[in-house]
Amino acid sequence: MAGTTAQPMSRTRSWWGWGWADAHPGDAECTAMGALIPGTLDRPLPVPRIRDLGIGSPAAEPPRSLAHLVSADPADRAAHAMGKAYRDVMRALHGQPGRIPDLVARPRDEQGVADLLEWAGDRQVAVIPYGGGSSVTGGVEYRGDTHRAVLSLDLTAMGRVLEVDAGGRAARIQAGTLGPALEDQLRPHGLTLRHFPQSFEFSTLGGWLATRAGGHYATGRTHIDDCVQSLSVVTPAGTSSSWRLPASGAGPSPDRLFLGSEGALGIITEAWVRLQERPRHKASAAVAFTDFQDALRAVRALAQSDLSPANCRLLDSGEAALSGAAQDGSAVLVLGFESADEPVTARLDRAVGLARSYGGRYGGTAGRDEAAGDAGDAAVGAWRSAFLRMPYLRDGLARMGAIAETFETAACWDRIPGLIDAVRTEVGAAALKATGHPATVNCRLTHVYPDGAAPYFTVLAAGRAGAEVALWDELKAVAGEVLHRHRATITHHHAVGRDHRPDYDRQRPEPFALALRAAKGALDPRGILNPGVLVD
Repeated sequence: MAGTTAQPMSRTRSWWGWGWADAHPGDAECTAMGALIPGTLDRPLPVPRIRDLGIGSPAAEPPRSLAHLVSADPADRAAHAMGKAYRDVMRALHGQPGRIPDLVARPRDEQGVADLLEWAGDRQVAVIPYGGGSSVTGGVEYRGDTHRAVLSLDLTAMGRVLEVDAGGRAARIQAGTLGPALEDQLRPHGLTLRHFPQSFEFSTLGGWLATRAGGHYATGRTHIDDCVQSLSVVTPAGTSSSWRLPASGAGPSPDRLFLGSEGALGIITEAWVRLQERPRHKASAAVAFTDFQDALRAVRALAQSDLSPANCRLLDSGEAALSGAAQDGSAVLVLGFESADEPVTARLDRAVGLARSYGGRYGGTAGRDEAAGDAGDAAVGAWRSAFLRMPYLRDGLARMGAIAETFETAACWDRIPGLIDAVRTEVGAAALKATGHPATVNCRLTHVYPDGAAPYFTVLAAGRAGAEVALWDELKAVAGEVLHRHRATITHHHAVGRDHRPDYDRQRPEPFALALRAAKGALDPRGILNPGVLVD
């Protein structure tokens, strides 16, 4: 069954910051937030304007046959210059966004992608794949000077669900399909991909695949890898289309070569993905803990049980206070369950009981089922609202010259307590030494597994006027050393990009690096695809 729905975009995206331009906090709210962090500016930095960037003429022109797919509009080019990390936002605020792409292309099919790659290769034009532009690791920008020009290849014109196999619960979907449009097109079939990263509204299926994204759900099928049946990828050496299969033991997986390749090996154009029935029964609860170590033990027990919560997110006391989930110094465990065919209240009751056995406190009535019209847990609602609003608040704090950013990792359970303590201590000490002001370093667990967990850290500190990016890079380097020492991954779901390259190079085995470089040379012999990502 074919899909026909296009992707609506009635609101204006912010070119310099997260999300929608009309959703950013105003000057007064920015000032009020900045007052909570000693050492920040007295007034917010002005919202940057594209006309102040002095964008010149493009260094290349497409042939007439491709001109209808390409834009040289300065606003379009500025909006495709960077991702949405703190360092990107701060660079924009200071009018230093880096290399502006010369052109922005929006192909409508695989042939358009192939034609653009052929032209770019002939002209030595770097091609930077671009989905929703929500990268927070420098994955969608050009850093270098070895290419004649830079083309941002925006896939969002390829935004349709092409085919749905309802019996097999799968769909063939174009890579440029944004999260909301994807779910809107699946909804009439009663199906869902059930992949909801925080960037869901502003990211695409292709971006999720190219970065091995993790969704909102804490257990089970949470990485996009687990949802893939097959991929179609256009490379300068030809198009790779794998068979759609439920499973295969036929040698190394061709899909695995391109999952996480971040556009350095080819452009993912479409995929068959596994779907699920849309859930009808949902229930949630928030359990408080006085002792964070007790909470960690409770979460490990839940991850190793057969309960499989959809959400099992542990907030330390600072994170709980920041989100409004608790203000009494407690850590908070946010639990959620869902099902398409049966009530989930019994599983929630069991999970709350298990958490209580480790010292958890729950004052509500466990087992509320949203399908039955019951109200949800207030603390869970507060956390959910803060979760969606947080990137906008980060940008507001950036306007006050504050460091306000996150990073994430994953490690096995035996290393989790020491890892969290070391990050808090060493990053906090580095920020105090660099700024003279104390920093806040909060932690939450976003994903949990029977053998480990994914800690996610928030850093709030005063910046140094005009040197905020350099300061954040210093703190991130300290964090990277801690992660490496504890054998924790440099990223659980945010990808490598350019910002994580040094730590990724240390993490990966050298024989694999050798194979990856060989694959890059074979598939992209002219070196035009996302230069600097994954390999040199």
